[in-house]
Amino acid sequence: MNILQHRLARTTLPLLLLAALFSVQHTAQARTDHLIIQDGDNSLSKEQAREQKEQWDATHRLRGKVNNRVEKEFDRVDQAFDTREGCEKSLNVNAYWEPNTLRCLDRRTGRAVTP
Repeated sequence: MNILQHRLARTTLPLLLLAALFSVQHTAQARTDHLIIQDGDNSLSKEQAREQKEQWDATHRLRGKVNNRVEKEFDRVDQAFDTREGCEKSLNVNAYWEPNTLRCLDRRTGRAVTP
């Protein structure tokens, strides 16, 4: 029994020392999840602000393009509506309204007519 206790002590002592060594090393590690802010600003917030500004500029330009296209389409349809009314009220008997091209045409020649 004495031999068993001696062997057990020889094997457990290195294990205890190794466990103590790892526990000491674990507490000595530095934490790296802190963000250092100087003057209330940092490079991460600057980068995020720059990206948001680029995104806003891009969507602003796109909205401007879409609005211009919608406005042009509205103007074209509005002008075609006025031209259609003029063509239908025209005294020219050969004038007719072409809905595909949105123009007032002459029946004989096929050329555009000013109503």
